[in-house]
Amino acid sequence: MLNSNDVEKMIRTGLKRMKAYTPVDPNDVLTGRAEVPPGETTKLDGNENPYGCSPRVQKALAKFQDYNRYPDPDQREVRKALAGYAGVSAESIVAGAGSDDLIDIILRLFIEPGERVINCPPTFGMYPFCTVIAGGEVLKVQRTADFSLDLAAIKKAVDAKTKAVFIASPNNPSGNQAGEAEIKELLSLGLMVVVDEAYIEFSGSSLTPLVPQYANLIVLRTLSKWAGIAGLRAGYGICPVNIVPYMMKIKQPYNINMAAYVGILESLADIDYLQKTVRALVNERDTLYRGLQQFKWLKPYPSQANFILCAVLGRSAKDIYLKLQKKGIFIRYFETPELKDYIRISAGRPQDTARVIAALRNM
Repeated sequence: MLNSNDVEKMIRTGLKRMKAYTPVDPNDVLTGRAEVPPGETTKLDGNENPYGCSPRVQKALAKFQDYNRYPDPDQREVRKALAGYAGVSAESIVAGAGSDDLIDIILRLFIEPGERVINCPPTFGMYPFCTVIAGGEVLKVQRTADFSLDLAAIKKAVDAKTKAVFIASPNNPSGNQAGEAEIKELLSLGLMVVVDEAYIEFSGSSLTPLVPQYANLIVLRTLSKWAGIAGLRAGYGICPVNIVPYMMKIKQPYNINMAAYVGILESLADIDYLQKTVRALVNERDTLYRGLQQFKWLKPYPSQANFILCAVLGRSAKDIYLKLQKKGIFIRYFETPELKDYIRISAGRPQDTARVIAALRNM
Protein backbone atom coordinates (compact mmCIF):
# COMPACT_ATOMS: atom_id res chain seq x y z
CA MET A 1 0.00 0.00 0.00
CA LEU A 2 1.34 3.44 -0.97
CA ASN A 3 1.96 5.98 1.77
CA SER A 4 1.82 9.75 1.42
CA ASN A 5 5.56 10.00 0.68
CA ASP A 6 5.25 7.46 -2.12
CA VAL A 7 2.42 9.41 -3.69
CA GLU A 8 4.29 12.70 -3.34
CA LYS A 9 7.20 11.19 -5.27
CA MET A 10 4.81 10.61 -8.17
CA ILE A 11 4.10 14.33 -8.57
CA ARG A 12 5.76 15.95 -11.58
CA THR A 13 9.16 17.31 -10.60
CA GLY A 14 8.69 20.58 -12.41
CA LEU A 15 5.47 21.31 -10.52
CA LYS A 16 7.12 20.65 -7.17
CA ARG A 17 9.73 23.31 -7.94
CA MET A 18 7.46 25.91 -9.54
CA LYS A 19 6.57 29.08 -7.67
CA ALA A 20 2.86 29.51 -7.04
CA TYR A 21 1.05 32.51 -8.48
CA THR A 22 0.23 35.09 -5.81
CA PRO A 23 -3.36 36.30 -6.24
CA VAL A 24 -5.03 39.16 -4.38
CA ASP A 25 -6.94 38.21 -1.23
CA PRO A 26 -10.72 38.71 -1.03
CA ASN A 27 -12.10 41.68 0.84
CA ASP A 28 -13.26 39.72 3.88
CA VAL A 29 -9.71 38.44 4.43
CA LEU A 30 -8.15 41.86 3.92
CA THR A 31 -10.49 43.62 6.34
CA GLY A 32 -9.25 41.33 9.12
CA ARG A 33 -5.80 42.90 8.74
CA ALA A 34 -7.00 46.49 9.04
CA GLU A 35 -7.41 48.59 12.15
CA VAL A 36 -10.61 50.21 10.87
CA PRO A 37 -14.19 48.86 10.61
CA PRO A 38 -14.95 46.77 7.49
CA GLY A 39 -17.17 49.49 6.04
CA GLU A 40 -14.29 51.97 6.03
CA THR A 41 -11.83 50.02 3.87
CA THR A 42 -10.66 50.89 0.36
CA LYS A 43 -9.68 48.05 -1.99
CA LEU A 44 -7.25 49.15 -4.70
CA ASP A 45 -5.12 46.05 -5.18
CA GLY A 46 -6.86 44.00 -7.89
CA ASN A 47 -7.50 46.49 -10.72
CA GLU A 48 -11.20 45.76 -10.31
CA ASN A 49 -13.96 48.11 -11.40
CA PRO A 50 -15.23 49.75 -8.16
CA TYR A 51 -18.43 50.83 -9.92
CA GLY A 52 -19.39 47.20 -10.41
CA CYS A 53 -21.14 45.52 -13.30
CA SER A 54 -23.96 46.82 -15.47
CA PRO A 55 -27.34 46.90 -13.65
CA ARG A 56 -28.59 44.73 -16.51
CA VAL A 57 -26.23 41.96 -15.40
CA GLN A 58 -27.53 42.03 -11.83
CA LYS A 59 -31.16 41.94 -12.94
CA ALA A 60 -30.60 39.18 -15.49
CA LEU A 61 -28.72 36.97 -13.02
CA ALA A 62 -31.46 37.41 -10.42
CA LYS A 63 -34.14 36.34 -12.91
CA PHE A 64 -32.19 33.55 -14.61
CA GLN A 65 -33.83 30.12 -14.18
CA ASP A 66 -31.58 27.64 -16.02
CA TYR A 67 -28.68 27.17 -13.61
CA ASN A 68 -29.56 23.46 -13.60
CA ARG A 69 -28.65 23.22 -17.30
CA TYR A 70 -25.24 22.95 -18.91
CA PRO A 71 -24.12 25.97 -20.95
CA ASP A 72 -23.54 25.78 -24.71
CA PRO A 73 -20.13 24.09 -25.17
CA ASP A 74 -19.78 25.79 -28.57
CA GLN A 75 -20.39 29.23 -27.01
CA ARG A 76 -22.48 30.27 -30.01
CA GLU A 77 -24.34 33.31 -28.62
CA VAL A 78 -21.35 34.47 -26.61
CA ARG A 79 -18.92 34.22 -29.50
CA LYS A 80 -21.31 36.12 -31.78
CA ALA A 81 -21.75 38.90 -29.21
CA LEU A 82 -18.03 39.17 -28.49
CA ALA A 83 -17.25 39.24 -32.20
CA GLY A 84 -19.68 42.13 -32.69
CA TYR A 85 -18.03 44.07 -29.87
CA ALA A 86 -14.46 43.38 -31.03
CA GLY A 87 -15.23 43.95 -34.73
CA VAL A 88 -14.12 40.49 -35.88
CA SER A 89 -15.76 37.30 -37.13
CA ALA A 90 -17.32 34.88 -34.63
CA GLU A 91 -15.14 32.16 -36.18
CA SER A 92 -12.07 33.89 -34.72
CA ILE A 93 -13.38 33.97 -31.12
CA VAL A 94 -12.80 31.52 -28.28
CA ALA A 95 -14.26 32.39 -24.88
CA GLY A 96 -12.78 31.31 -21.58
CA ALA A 97 -13.09 31.53 -17.82
CA GLY A 98 -11.09 34.76 -17.77
CA SER A 99 -7.92 35.37 -19.75
CA ASP A 100 -6.17 32.86 -17.48
CA ASP A 101 -8.16 30.06 -19.08
CA LEU A 102 -7.15 31.17 -22.57
CA ILE A 103 -3.47 31.41 -21.58
CA ASP A 104 -3.65 27.83 -20.34
CA ILE A 105 -5.42 26.60 -23.50
CA ILE A 106 -2.89 28.28 -25.80
CA LEU A 107 0.10 26.83 -23.96
CA ARG A 108 -1.36 23.34 -23.85
CA LEU A 109 -2.06 23.59 -27.57
CA PHE A 110 1.38 24.76 -28.70
CA ILE A 111 4.01 23.79 -26.13
CA GLU A 112 5.64 20.38 -26.11
CA PRO A 113 7.57 19.38 -22.95
CA GLY A 114 10.90 21.21 -22.93
CA GLU A 115 9.93 23.87 -25.44
CA ARG A 116 10.42 27.48 -24.41
CA VAL A 117 8.17 30.47 -23.91
CA ILE A 118 9.62 33.98 -23.70
CA ASN A 119 8.36 35.99 -20.75
CA CYS A 120 9.20 39.69 -20.30
CA PRO A 121 9.12 40.56 -16.60
CA PRO A 122 8.01 42.41 -14.72
CA THR A 123 4.66 41.37 -16.19
CA PHE A 124 1.59 39.24 -15.50
CA GLY A 125 2.55 36.17 -13.48
CA MET A 126 0.19 33.75 -15.21
CA TYR A 127 2.42 33.42 -18.28
CA PRO A 128 5.27 31.59 -16.51
CA PHE A 129 2.80 29.84 -14.19
CA CYS A 130 0.85 28.26 -17.06
CA THR A 131 4.02 27.54 -19.07
CA VAL A 132 5.45 25.36 -16.31
CA ILE A 133 2.13 23.56 -15.84
CA ALA A 134 2.11 22.80 -19.57
CA GLY A 135 5.60 21.29 -19.29
CA GLY A 136 7.38 24.16 -21.02
CA GLU A 137 10.42 26.16 -20.00
CA VAL A 138 10.26 29.87 -19.18
CA LEU A 139 12.86 32.05 -20.88
CA LYS A 140 13.05 35.40 -19.07
CA VAL A 141 13.94 38.50 -21.04
CA GLN A 142 13.85 41.49 -18.69
CA ARG A 143 12.18 44.70 -19.72
CA THR A 144 14.30 47.85 -19.83
CA ALA A 145 14.52 50.36 -16.98
CA ASP A 146 11.38 52.17 -18.21
CA PHE A 147 9.56 48.82 -18.64
CA SER A 148 9.76 48.86 -22.45
CA LEU A 149 10.33 45.64 -24.37
CA ASP A 150 13.98 44.82 -25.03
CA LEU A 151 13.51 43.70 -28.63
CA ALA A 152 17.22 43.09 -29.23
CA ALA A 153 17.41 40.77 -26.20
CA ILE A 154 14.23 38.96 -27.25
CA LYS A 155 15.63 38.33 -30.73
CA LYS A 156 18.91 37.10 -29.26
CA ALA A 157 17.07 34.70 -26.92
CA VAL A 158 15.15 32.92 -29.70
CA ASP A 159 16.45 29.47 -30.57
CA ALA A 160 15.13 26.25 -32.09
CA LYS A 161 13.22 25.39 -28.90
CA THR A 162 11.50 28.77 -28.56
CA LYS A 163 7.84 28.53 -29.50
CA ALA A 164 5.96 31.56 -28.17
CA VAL A 165 6.19 34.97 -26.55
CA PHE A 166 3.59 36.61 -24.31
CA ILE A 167 3.25 40.40 -24.23
CA ALA A 168 0.86 42.23 -21.93
CA SER A 169 -0.16 45.52 -23.54
CA PRO A 170 -0.85 47.66 -21.59
CA ASN A 171 1.58 45.85 -19.36
CA ASN A 172 0.68 44.79 -15.85
CA PRO A 173 2.07 46.17 -13.54
CA SER A 174 3.75 49.06 -15.38
CA GLY A 175 0.80 50.30 -17.48
CA ASN A 176 2.80 51.03 -20.67
CA GLN A 177 1.69 49.79 -24.06
CA ALA A 178 3.72 48.03 -26.74
CA GLY A 179 3.67 49.71 -30.13
CA GLU A 180 2.31 48.09 -33.27
CA ALA A 181 5.76 48.23 -34.87
CA GLU A 182 7.25 46.31 -31.92
CA ILE A 183 4.64 43.57 -32.17
CA LYS A 184 5.20 43.30 -35.93
CA GLU A 185 8.92 42.79 -35.25
CA LEU A 186 8.08 39.96 -32.87
CA LEU A 187 5.71 38.43 -35.42
CA SER A 188 8.59 38.27 -37.90
CA LEU A 189 10.54 35.94 -35.57
CA GLY A 190 8.42 32.90 -36.43
CA LEU A 191 6.96 32.50 -32.92
CA MET A 192 3.39 32.44 -31.70
CA VAL A 193 2.88 35.98 -30.40
CA VAL A 194 0.19 36.37 -27.74
CA VAL A 195 -0.75 39.95 -26.94
CA ASP A 196 -2.75 40.22 -23.72
CA GLU A 197 -5.02 43.27 -23.91
CA ALA A 198 -6.73 42.87 -20.54
CA TYR A 199 -6.63 46.65 -20.02
CA ILE A 200 -7.20 47.81 -23.58
CA GLU A 201 -10.50 49.59 -22.88
CA PHE A 202 -8.57 52.07 -20.75
CA SER A 203 -6.12 52.67 -23.60
CA GLY A 204 -8.25 52.52 -26.72
CA SER A 205 -5.64 51.27 -29.18
CA SER A 206 -6.01 47.56 -29.94
CA LEU A 207 -4.01 45.22 -32.16
CA THR A 208 -7.13 43.20 -32.97
CA PRO A 209 -7.19 44.38 -36.64
CA LEU A 210 -3.82 42.68 -37.17
CA VAL A 211 -5.09 39.18 -36.33
CA PRO A 212 -6.51 38.37 -39.81
CA GLN A 213 -3.18 39.47 -41.33
CA TYR A 214 -0.89 37.27 -39.22
CA ALA A 215 -1.21 33.51 -38.80
CA ASN A 216 0.87 33.60 -35.60
CA LEU A 217 -0.94 36.35 -33.65
CA ILE A 218 -3.47 35.85 -30.85
CA VAL A 219 -4.99 38.78 -28.95
CA LEU A 220 -6.51 38.16 -25.51
CA ARG A 221 -9.24 40.33 -24.00
CA THR A 222 -11.33 40.21 -20.82
CA LEU A 223 -14.50 41.60 -19.25
CA SER A 224 -13.03 41.43 -15.74
CA LYS A 225 -11.73 44.99 -15.63
CA TRP A 226 -13.82 47.38 -17.72
CA ALA A 227 -17.12 45.47 -17.46
CA GLY A 228 -16.87 44.82 -13.73
CA ILE A 229 -17.50 41.07 -13.82
CA ALA A 230 -14.13 39.78 -12.55
CA GLY A 231 -15.97 37.42 -10.20
CA LEU A 232 -17.81 35.73 -13.07
CA ARG A 233 -14.55 34.94 -14.94
CA ALA A 234 -15.12 35.96 -18.55
CA GLY A 235 -12.41 36.41 -21.15
CA TYR A 236 -11.88 35.68 -24.83
CA GLY A 237 -9.24 35.23 -27.47
CA ILE A 238 -9.22 36.70 -30.97
CA CYS A 239 -7.35 34.09 -32.97
CA PRO A 240 -6.45 32.98 -36.49
CA VAL A 241 -9.53 31.10 -37.70
CA ASN A 242 -7.63 27.89 -38.45
CA ILE A 243 -6.42 27.73 -34.82
CA VAL A 244 -9.87 28.12 -33.26
CA PRO A 245 -11.12 24.53 -33.89
CA TYR A 246 -8.07 23.17 -32.04
CA MET A 247 -8.61 25.52 -29.10
CA MET A 248 -12.30 24.62 -28.97
CA LYS A 249 -11.36 20.93 -29.07
CA ILE A 250 -9.02 21.01 -26.06
CA LYS A 251 -10.82 23.53 -23.82
CA GLN A 252 -12.96 22.23 -21.00
CA PRO A 253 -16.37 21.56 -22.63
CA TYR A 254 -18.30 23.93 -20.36
CA ASN A 255 -15.58 26.43 -19.50
CA ILE A 256 -18.02 29.37 -19.60
CA ASN A 257 -20.55 28.79 -16.83
CA MET A 258 -24.15 29.95 -17.09
CA ALA A 259 -23.65 33.01 -14.87
CA ALA A 260 -20.69 34.17 -16.96
CA TYR A 261 -22.69 33.48 -20.13
CA VAL A 262 -25.45 35.82 -18.92
CA GLY A 263 -22.89 38.35 -17.67
CA ILE A 264 -21.14 38.59 -21.03
CA LEU A 265 -24.34 38.99 -23.06
CA GLU A 266 -25.88 41.58 -20.75
CA SER A 267 -22.64 43.56 -20.43
CA LEU A 268 -22.32 43.81 -24.19
CA ALA A 269 -25.94 44.97 -24.38
CA ASP A 270 -25.15 47.89 -22.04
CA ILE A 271 -21.98 49.36 -23.58
CA ASP A 272 -22.97 53.00 -23.02
CA TYR A 273 -23.25 52.50 -19.25
CA LEU A 274 -19.96 50.62 -19.02
CA GLN A 275 -18.10 53.13 -21.15
CA LYS A 276 -19.13 55.83 -18.67
CA THR A 277 -17.46 53.90 -15.85
CA VAL A 278 -14.38 53.37 -18.04
CA ARG A 279 -14.15 57.12 -18.66
CA ALA A 280 -14.56 57.76 -14.93
CA LEU A 281 -11.71 55.34 -14.14
CA VAL A 282 -9.44 56.87 -16.79
CA ASN A 283 -10.07 60.31 -15.31
CA GLU A 284 -9.40 59.03 -11.81
CA ARG A 285 -6.25 57.23 -12.94
CA ASP A 286 -4.92 60.55 -14.21
CA THR A 287 -5.97 62.31 -11.00
CA LEU A 288 -4.20 59.64 -8.96
CA TYR A 289 -1.06 60.01 -11.06
CA ARG A 290 -0.97 63.77 -10.50
CA GLY A 291 -1.60 63.28 -6.79
CA LEU A 292 1.26 60.82 -6.43
CA GLN A 293 3.66 63.19 -8.18
CA GLN A 294 3.61 65.53 -5.18
CA PHE A 295 5.59 63.07 -3.05
CA LYS A 296 9.35 63.30 -3.51
CA TRP A 297 9.75 59.73 -2.28
CA LEU A 298 7.43 58.30 -4.96
CA LYS A 299 8.01 58.01 -8.69
CA PRO A 300 4.71 57.21 -10.43
CA TYR A 301 4.83 55.88 -14.00
CA PRO A 302 2.39 57.09 -16.68
CA SER A 303 -0.20 54.41 -17.32
CA GLN A 304 -2.59 53.43 -20.09
CA ALA A 305 -4.38 50.95 -17.84
CA ASN A 306 -6.54 51.42 -14.71
CA PHE A 307 -3.68 51.51 -12.20
CA ILE A 308 -0.48 53.39 -11.40
CA LEU A 309 2.86 51.76 -10.63
CA CYS A 310 5.10 53.72 -8.24
CA ALA A 311 8.75 53.34 -7.41
CA VAL A 312 9.34 53.97 -3.70
CA LEU A 313 12.53 56.02 -3.25
CA GLY A 314 14.58 55.86 -0.06
CA ARG A 315 11.90 54.00 1.86
CA SER A 316 10.60 50.46 2.14
CA ALA A 317 7.82 49.73 -0.35
CA LYS A 318 6.66 46.82 1.77
CA ASP A 319 6.48 49.06 4.83
CA ILE A 320 4.28 51.55 2.96
CA TYR A 321 2.05 48.68 1.81
CA LEU A 322 1.68 47.35 5.37
CA LYS A 323 1.03 50.78 6.88
CA LEU A 324 -1.70 51.47 4.35
CA GLN A 325 -3.15 48.04 5.03
CA LYS A 326 -3.52 48.87 8.73
CA LYS A 327 -5.41 52.02 7.70
CA GLY A 328 -7.76 49.85 5.64
CA ILE A 329 -6.29 50.85 2.28
CA PHE A 330 -5.32 47.81 0.27
CA ILE A 331 -2.82 48.22 -2.57
CA ARG A 332 -0.58 45.73 -4.39
CA TYR A 333 2.96 44.87 -3.34
CA PHE A 334 4.95 42.32 -5.34
CA GLU A 335 7.60 40.49 -3.37
CA THR A 336 9.80 39.84 -6.39
CA PRO A 337 13.36 41.01 -7.14
CA GLU A 338 12.19 43.27 -9.98
CA LEU A 339 9.44 44.94 -7.97
CA LYS A 340 10.57 44.91 -4.33
CA ASP A 341 10.83 48.74 -4.40
CA TYR A 342 7.46 49.32 -6.07
CA ILE A 343 3.78 49.54 -5.19
CA ARG A 344 0.79 49.44 -7.55
CA ILE A 345 -2.41 51.34 -6.85
CA SER A 346 -5.62 50.69 -8.79
CA ALA A 347 -7.74 53.58 -10.00
CA GLY A 348 -10.88 53.89 -7.91
CA ARG A 349 -13.57 56.45 -7.20
CA PRO A 350 -12.72 60.07 -6.34
CA GLN A 351 -13.15 59.36 -2.62
CA ASP A 352 -10.73 56.42 -2.91
CA THR A 353 -8.06 58.61 -4.50
CA ALA A 354 -8.54 61.28 -1.85
CA ARG A 355 -8.16 58.72 0.92
CA VAL A 356 -4.96 57.24 -0.49
CA ILE A 357 -3.34 60.65 -1.00
CA ALA A 358 -4.31 61.76 2.51
CA ALA A 359 -2.87 58.58 4.02
CA LEU A 360 0.40 58.98 2.11
CA ARG A 361 0.76 62.54 3.36
CA ASN A 362 0.91 61.20 6.91
CA MET A 363 3.77 58.78 6.20
